[in-house]
Amino acid sequence: MSDPVDVPSIETVHGTGIPVRGNDIDTDQIIPARFLKVLTFDGLGEFAFFDKRYETAGPGGETAEAAENPTDHPFNQDRYEGANVLVVNANFGCGSSREHAPQALQRWGIDAIVGESFAEIFAGNCLALGIPTVTADTEAVEALQDRIESEPDTEITVDVETGAVEYGETTVDASVDSTQRRALVAGEWDTTAMLGANPDEVAQTAASLPYVD
Repeated sequence: MSDPVDVPSIETVHGTGIPVRGNDIDTDQIIPARFLKVLTFDGLGEFAFFDKRYETAGPGGETAEAAENPTDHPFNQDRYEGANVLVVNANFGCGSSREHAPQALQRWGIDAIVGESFAEIFAGNCLALGIPTVTADTEAVEALQDRIESEPDTEITVDVETGAVEYGETTVDASVDSTQRRALVAGEWDTTAMLGANPDEVAQTAASLPYVD
């Protein structure tokens, strides 16, 4: 019998927030395509929103040192240093299905994302990293963004099991997809680790498939 895999249960995420406003922010904005040539995901965090964070960070600017004229993008602002709850608007993560997008956000320090809505594949890629994507209505999300902008030190708690988002005296009636919630709370979100810990079962299943030699 294989040893049990130790995938942590993710029931809550607690910390401070960082607001990134705008609908339809696609994965190319989250991590530009030229940074996808890496062999591992290590170091991708510094390139999150790279072309939005620098005025002259177009093609050819492949390092932080090559970038010039930083913008006022939230990821450049010292007041959000250490923030781990990203707060976004509608259809976040649309566009290509690149898994580098949530990888870059996680390596920047993001542990949870609260937004109006998410592209389905992006949300799935977040789940594979243990990053909950929590949805709330437009008014609630914008109110949270306003609060973070005015008080960056505001403590935020994301309750994955109930879907609630709490800050100050406010509790947001948010939601987490039922499949995502179950996987995160049960510690079953890291499917790669779970497969690696059960090689006998994987081999048995593979042997039963007519299209696997």
